[in-house]
Amino acid sequence: MYDLVIQGDRVVTPHGVAGADLGIRGGRIAAMAELGSLAGAGRTIDARGKIVMPGGIDPHVHCAWHIPAIEGGEAQLTGPPATVSRAALFGGTTTMIDFAAWEPGETLAETVAKRDEAWAGQCYCDYAYHLMLRDRVPSERLEELGRFIDDGYPTVKIFTTDITPSRRGRMIRFGDIWEIFKVIAAHGGLGVIHAEDDDIVMHMYDKLIAENRAEFENMAEVHNALSEELSFRRVIRLAENVPGTALYMMHTSAASGVEAVAESRARGFPIYGETLHQYLMFTSEDYRRPNGQIYHTYPSLKSKADQRALWAGLRDDVIHTVATDEICCTLAIKVQGRRIDDTTGGNAGVEPRLAVMYTQMVSERGWPLETFVDLTSTNAAKLMGLYPRKGALAVGADADVTVLDPGAARTVRNEDLHESDYTPWEGQEVSAWPATTVLRGKVVVEDDAFHGDLADGRYLHRTIPEWVRARRSVRD
Repeated sequence: MYDLVIQGDRVVTPHGVAGADLGIRGGRIAAMAELGSLAGAGRTIDARGKIVMPGGIDPHVHCAWHIPAIEGGEAQLTGPPATVSRAALFGGTTTMIDFAAWEPGETLAETVAKRDEAWAGQCYCDYAYHLMLRDRVPSERLEELGRFIDDGYPTVKIFTTDITPSRRGRMIRFGDIWEIFKVIAAHGGLGVIHAEDDDIVMHMYDKLIAENRAEFENMAEVHNALSEELSFRRVIRLAENVPGTALYMMHTSAASGVEAVAESRARGFPIYGETLHQYLMFTSEDYRRPNGQIYHTYPSLKSKADQRALWAGLRDDVIHTVATDEICCTLAIKVQGRRIDDTTGGNAGVEPRLAVMYTQMVSERGWPLETFVDLTSTNAAKLMGLYPRKGALAVGADADVTVLDPGAARTVRNEDLHESDYTPWEGQEVSAWPATTVLRGKVVVEDDAFHGDLADGRYLHRTIPEWVRARRSVRD
């Protein structure tokens, strides 16, 4: 007896796309069989004519995240996990990875406990944290870091820049990064890097402000492609000289970053690239549109040539995941900054991600369904230590299933979404939309109705596989 059977004629599995029945019991996929052959289910969903895929995984979100005060106003927190995870499930994403940001003076145990207060029992989908280090990291924290990697917190976020002049204290000096890499290597972790050259970035802030060109429309001059190239290459060379280190380059935005990752991979180093759907769909020219801040995140949007390089990187096994850098806030907060040094990063993007990327990858570019699923789900599961529990429709995996409906083409409108009072995707034409989302066997979204519960979300302890740290292709 199965709790649920999903019947589909286009089921995306690790072995390809085929017709199949998924038999779900106890929150996991208990059987996969010929289409129409599984009987004895508490409920059957007929997904023929649709696409059945593993639930989406977004490896880069920020919930209940600090937004600095501007012009004497008060600091804000972005939308909480409850809001963002609900939108994620409506959009077919069943797992998110956020950040537990360490503050100097506290232990990592205190950092994680503080983050748990914002997440535990307050998230509709499954979730995990990257450990985020910053500033000067004392030796006792490095010892504790090794223990946390061993205990299922294996991804470590590092900034090579303070991002803006007002955010001093994020950047980690290279000597400290060297020591962190030694711990990551010794304990089998993965470095997840925000890489921009701080000298270049801060120089450009000073230069543009002195020239009275501080309007946010000039952001791409500050967070520029040269900064990405210099920092990527410096971080990569450091990591290549610490045996056992593996890297995941977050929000790659420029052709120079794609090239640096490709060259390191060609040398056999275990490095992987992430980009964001806003980099793939918008360029720095969009800053000049009305409310152009809605398209911005850090690093900045780049040129059309950079955008083309990102798409080529996705095709060529250089960029492996498409994330969102999710920041859920109101339009008023998103556009409150008007300068290069006060514009809010991130955007409300977790809900339309799968639909937008399916449209661009499958409908527009003719890429195989398997490639789309890899880039929005499976690769993130593999690289972040969740596979095959997540990111795969296979016997024994969690029954996280998204049913995409190609018959539900639409124009994205904020009034139809579930997160904020704006969307940068307003007016985008998409050729499919999630019809049903299943989280560990529970139907949580169906026909625009929500059936989730805040008790549903579970924290996911993870281990980075040896093959990820040894640089086998995610396509193997």
